[in-house]
Amino acid sequence: MKQKIKRDGHIHTPFCPHGSKDTMEGYVEEAIRLGREEISFTEHFPLPEGITDEAFAKECALTEQVIPEYFHEVEQMQVKYQGKIKIYKGFEVDYVEGREEEIKALLNQYGSEIEDSILSVHFVFYKGKYYAIDYEPDMEKLMECLPNVEAIYDLYFKTLIKSVEADLGPYKPRRIGHPSLVRIFQKRWPIDYVNLSLLERLVQKLKQDGYEIDFNVAGLRKTLCGETYPSGKLLEFIKQYKVPYVYGSDSHAINQLALLEGVVESGENEI
Repeated sequence: MKQKIKRDGHIHTPFCPHGSKDTMEGYVEEAIRLGREEISFTEHFPLPEGITDEAFAKECALTEQVIPEYFHEVEQMQVKYQGKIKIYKGFEVDYVEGREEEIKALLNQYGSEIEDSILSVHFVFYKGKYYAIDYEPDMEKLMECLPNVEAIYDLYFKTLIKSVEADLGPYKPRRIGHPSLVRIFQKRWPIDYVNLSLLERLVQKLKQDGYEIDFNVAGLRKTLCGETYPSGKLLEFIKQYKVPYVYGSDSHAINQLALLEGVVESGENEI
């Protein structure tokens, strides 16, 4: 049975350096038109320095200098649309292995103003280098470093577990973003992933530590993916262990907000 989605917990903005320049007001108006009652603007939190080259880093996330302007614009939307839709001011925070103290320090700096947040893994660490698993050239490099695709999946899911276990302070996000993002290129590098014990260990950890999941539909927009994050056996485990999830369009343009419509199923785990 399909259901009407009332909350979209993962939306980007014109501040996103790799998104569209669609206005924040446009996002809000479209969300209202679609019947959303709550939305979260979760712009990419600044990355620790030096994990990738400077040009690529600038395409990935906000700089600290932009945060006050971003906050101000979200706050303007909250005032303008008060009583029409609930708008949360937030971030999508990257977990970067080995850089936990820097992430914690930045979260402590802005945490009191953050109303909703997501913790995502985009970068994995292997033999002294970071690789973006949603960037095809970096996946190609990982394929040269590791013996097979399964080893890359293992590295990604182990990094997710580390993100849950990491001490990032009192403002650490409690929702894990697109938890099967490693499958973004699954049509190029197909795999029947069989390390189910690792998937189950991840989900058990999420349940035990009180985390929720970003049920993210962005993969449906990706030519080489074509599925939600999560899907398959990981999603089965999430439902089995009753880990709660929040639907997220992960929109980087206004016309992507509607992708949530008609593609998700009702379930007792939604919050």
